[in-house]
Amino acid sequence: MPKYKVKYICQNCGYESLKWFGSCPQCGVWGSFVEKAPPLILDHTVAEGSISTLSEALAGEEESRILVGIEEFDRVLGGGLVKGSVCLLGGEPGIGKSTLLLQVAGSLSSRGNKILYVSAEESVRQVASRARRLGIFSDSDNIYMVSESDLDRVLEMARALPIDLIVIDSIQTVKVSSIETIPGSLPQVRECAQRVFSFAKDREIPAFMVGHVTKEGAIAGPKLLEHLVDVVLYFEGDKRTQYRALRAVKNRYGSTLEVGIFEMTSKGLEEVKDPSAIFLSGLDGVPGAAVGVVMEGERPLVVEVQALVAPTFFPYPKRVAQGFDFNRLQLLIAVLEKRVGIPLGKYDVYLNIVGGLKSSDPALDVPVCCAIFSSYRELSIKGDGVFIGEIGLLGEVRPVSFVSRRLSEARRLGFRVAYIPKVGEELKIGEMELKSFVFLKEMFESMEEGR
Repeated sequence: MPKYKVKYICQNCGYESLKWFGSCPQCGVWGSFVEKAPPLILDHTVAEGSISTLSEALAGEEESRILVGIEEFDRVLGGGLVKGSVCLLGGEPGIGKSTLLLQVAGSLSSRGNKILYVSAEESVRQVASRARRLGIFSDSDNIYMVSESDLDRVLEMARALPIDLIVIDSIQTVKVSSIETIPGSLPQVRECAQRVFSFAKDREIPAFMVGHVTKEGAIAGPKLLEHLVDVVLYFEGDKRTQYRALRAVKNRYGSTLEVGIFEMTSKGLEEVKDPSAIFLSGLDGVPGAAVGVVMEGERPLVVEVQALVAPTFFPYPKRVAQGFDFNRLQLLIAVLEKRVGIPLGKYDVYLNIVGGLKSSDPALDVPVCCAIFSSYRELSIKGDGVFIGEIGLLGEVRPVSFVSRRLSEARRLGFRVAYIPKVGEELKIGEMELKSFVFLKEMFESMEEGR
């Protein structure tokens, strides 16, 4: 049998090495290297019933789901909670993670489910005060609350209760007594998450864990934490505005393309049924604004892109993007300079998506370029026009998916003219005027003629 070479792995980011380091060369965390366990060698004897064929597995029952009752939340999960699933919810401090999960607990309790809500950061009185403000009164006997940081005691209580869901708020503030490190350390977070995971799978009940985020926006603790759980949700938004977005970056039971939109009010988070309206400024005829349509899962959202192009006073022009990929903005600026002839090398470019939405949909390329062109030329774009399309390196306007669905949503909101790429099939969306183009330069010329 070949000799096994000792390897070391970083508990924070998963970096592997043949030698031990005091601090990880990849993530820089100190004391995170441990020896990797050797591969498990199994004999050729397979116990009866330990292996099955795919057809036998397909013949079994499908994963049963529990509807939360909050439509935007169920949408992101893929249709509700799967029994035995473990979900990790991350977000900046004060963004509303605890508020969201308390409302989830309240909605589930009103449907007859029993929930254990564990708060290691706040007292029961503080959580109850928030529940009173949120109006969670009906069937409140179905919500058990405990303020405890010892995870072993928490799980002991959970085994003694007939619960259908457990919430740990947060995984960085609970600990197990067998590990002599402070809560939030790499060994503590890893061990606590593993025990919650095992408990949820053994009892076949969903579990939620709140995760703090670092200043870079990633969930604090070992990266292996995200690989362990079934679902990773991010609750994001600008705390200075009232709108929040919930999206899944990992989901073993559904799509990671859906997004849920909420509004933070004095009575908690409320669902936004028609989110397109919040991503429009309502200003008409102001240079530097263009409207596009992005797809978030199965739902089209009409969004407004705003750009400001101003002369720079420094050797290197400044580029700022909010809600849009910075590297993509750099690429589009290069296309505008080379293919359209706009000398943006002497100008600062600032870009923003109204409402705080973040999107990587390639269909935003055309509205981004049009907003920049509009600001540079001081050209007002008519308020009834919408722009859809991806931009290639040759300056061509490329087709995107779900064009008909995007145009139908724009028409519903009153847009009458659409600038789109040429497609093979003939499109007709009511009385909407469709102007199709092969190159971005042609689109700009058409915009100037119709000024």
